[in-house]
Amino acid sequence: MTEQRGGRATVVTDGQVAGAPAGSAGTGSASQAPAPSGRGQAVRQRLGSITGIGPLLIALVLICLFLTVTTSTFLTTSNLTNIIVQTSVVGVAAVGATFVIITSGIDLSVGSNVALSGMVAAYSMKHELVPGGLGGVVVALLIGVLVGAFNGASATVLRLTPFIATLAALAMARGLTQQVSQGQTIFGFPRSFTFLGNGAIAGVQAPVVVTVIVFVVGYLLLTRTSFGHQVYALGGNREAARLAGIPVRRVEFAVYALAGLCAGLAAVVLTGRLNSALASGATGLELQVIAAVVIGGTSLFGGRGSLVGTFLGVVLIGVIVNGLTLLNVNPFWQQFVQGAVIFVAVLLDALNSRRLQKSR
Repeated sequence: MTEQRGGRATVVTDGQVAGAPAGSAGTGSASQAPAPSGRGQAVRQRLGSITGIGPLLIALVLICLFLTVTTSTFLTTSNLTNIIVQTSVVGVAAVGATFVIITSGIDLSVGSNVALSGMVAAYSMKHELVPGGLGGVVVALLIGVLVGAFNGASATVLRLTPFIATLAALAMARGLTQQVSQGQTIFGFPRSFTFLGNGAIAGVQAPVVVTVIVFVVGYLLLTRTSFGHQVYALGGNREAARLAGIPVRRVEFAVYALAGLCAGLAAVVLTGRLNSALASGATGLELQVIAAVVIGGTSLFGGRGSLVGTFLGVVLIGVIVNGLTLLNVNPFWQQFVQGAVIFVAVLLDALNSRRLQKSR
């Protein structure tokens, strides 16, 4: 699709944007940011998405078949429901992380953000600083967005490398969590706060409903809005996106704020499910989130990815963890397996990126 924006010729194809001043083809900026070849580029991207999700879906089916044969409880309603509930926090946080990683960014602070958001909300409710459980929900979402905005400002205004900026935010948020709680666990919250963590909606557990809604909204935002196309464009070619008239800094800031919002909502689900806020809560969550996103086919190099893939990645990790538990595998080996899955996913992503570069 070709659009005319403020005197610039802009080509948008499934999230890939290349732009140059109108009438300057073959010279100047156009030579720096050549436009992709319309329909052919779109077909290649769709085929890339299919081939990326296909093997993941096959792997998930094979693992489920193996666990069905080797255990007697895997394919039960209670166990399958438990898998989805247990992965709900990772799933909600992974939606925001998908946006960030598509732009070739990274957010290492998501676990600490979840812990801080939940702890501040718990402290506010315990000391009656906010009106009831709904006030606690608002506080958690607000803290999550503030941490996300800090990350976004660090990357766009201060021009810091996202890896370093969010690593610093990880440490700062965890330290604030310890300070607020004084190392103690806060528990006992109003039903209006814990509902999203352990309630039920039309017979379906609330965390499952929340996760599905967040994925659906995120999918529509990423695939059906100009903002979603701008996110892909930013990750695919930052300079081309700038030449196309896309507000690069604003979009980058927005995806980190969105990731923070998802982390805040994940904090509500986690704190509500446990009916308590722990200073050490959500430790290591960032690894599970990044693993789910990358396993789902989102490239760490940016420009490629989908929330359908992320959803499958979340489910795959949940199934693996659940299966290892059912098979009575040592918890230390479970952590090793999760790390190995991340390593393989990153390796395959790197090999695929090299293959794509050679084919151009």
